[in-house]
Amino acid sequence: MASAISQAMRQICDEKNISYESVLEAVESALGAAYRKDFGSKNQNIKVEFDPEQYDGGTAGVRVFDVKEVVEDMELPDDYFERFEAAHGAKRVVGMGPKPFPGAAAEEAPKEEGEEEFLFNPKTMIMKSDARDLKPDAEVGEEIRVEMSIPAAFGRMAAQTAKQVIMQKIREAERDVIFSDFKGREGELMNVTVQRREGRAVLIDLGRATGVLLPEDQIENERYFPGTRLKALLREVVMTTKGPEIRLSRSSPGVVAALFAQEIPEILNGVVEIKNIAREAGSRTKVAVTTNDDAIDPIGSCIGQRGTRIQTVIRELNGEKIDVVLWSEEPADYIKNALSPAKVTNVELRHADHLAMVKVQPDQLSLAIGKGGQNVRLAAKLTNWKITIAEEGGSVVADSDVGEFEKEAETAAEQPETAAEADAKDVAATANGEPLAGPKTDV
Repeated sequence: MASAISQAMRQICDEKNISYESVLEAVESALGAAYRKDFGSKNQNIKVEFDPEQYDGGTAGVRVFDVKEVVEDMELPDDYFERFEAAHGAKRVVGMGPKPFPGAAAEEAPKEEGEEEFLFNPKTMIMKSDARDLKPDAEVGEEIRVEMSIPAAFGRMAAQTAKQVIMQKIREAERDVIFSDFKGREGELMNVTVQRREGRAVLIDLGRATGVLLPEDQIENERYFPGTRLKALLREVVMTTKGPEIRLSRSSPGVVAALFAQEIPEILNGVVEIKNIAREAGSRTKVAVTTNDDAIDPIGSCIGQRGTRIQTVIRELNGEKIDVVLWSEEPADYIKNALSPAKVTNVELRHADHLAMVKVQPDQLSLAIGKGGQNVRLAAKLTNWKITIAEEGGSVVADSDVGEFEKEAETAAEQPETAAEADAKDVAATANGEPLAGPKTDV
């Protein structure tokens, strides 16, 4: 039957979801700290081996070692150890600091001006000649372990020190487990619950961890009330001094891609591929799709029968408009599709400037530009081309690169029927500038 302390350690493992080895390591570190507190000296590198099955409440099952690494013999100045002790007591010795936490940069802290770099650390190193007094065949790089005696039971202060070390080590182990678990899930779409708001950040309940929606990851017109359930993308996990920070996103284009993969089997199994996404979160998104299977309609697969598939995505994004367009290897065709639902009459490419000169009929001008220039702006982002729009036989009225949309309102005022037509044609997805058949959706 397992001992009482072994059972207690396994209970901690179950509660904190950490390994038994991590708890055992924490106990051994705590016993080492307690030994240094009561019986150790400054130049001892104490390591403890603990067998919980033999522990009887005293010192049984506890073995203490002074562990040092063998290094080459070297001549040191007479005052070396005094200078080492003075420097070591005041600040970290360069090259001998603690290990960085997981996810942190492994670079060593830069040496400050006037800071001495010590090549020999008497706490963790032993010269070869001294090591051979303990072990005749000791070689450089070998580890020498000298077992120490435990003169008596640990005192009250040592026990308090051990308790603090155990709590700290268990917290660190729990942070490491959470970091490793969520780090491997970056890019995953998660069902989460809003916990509370702290300033502009929104804290998200992830069960045994708490995530955060930073202001740049929130959708401007969404309100996040405590208890609200929503879907968010696990954008990244970073380790901070306070533990792992799990950053979620609602505004990333990856949210749209993940929702499409979740709702559309053809995208999940790779038959239909998403080539690019241009998004203005909370307002409008354009998605370019393609397929290598001639028997598959990539846009129809995304829309679904009577728009059922795309409507599920739209509802999850609280009514954000979504245009699904056909990707093409030909830039001119791709730009025509990207500007849908407007009908484009001609596209002239200027490869030197990476500029597309687009001509449209007067009644399509407002539709091509979009409200506040949104349609042409998203099309330019989707295709990675600068787009300039002009009336057939007229002058330039919109430029995606500089955002000149002054004449849009004037054109719409002169043609009120065109603005109404634009609202009617503002459907969930279009292909080649033609509205798809089926019920229209305000997206």
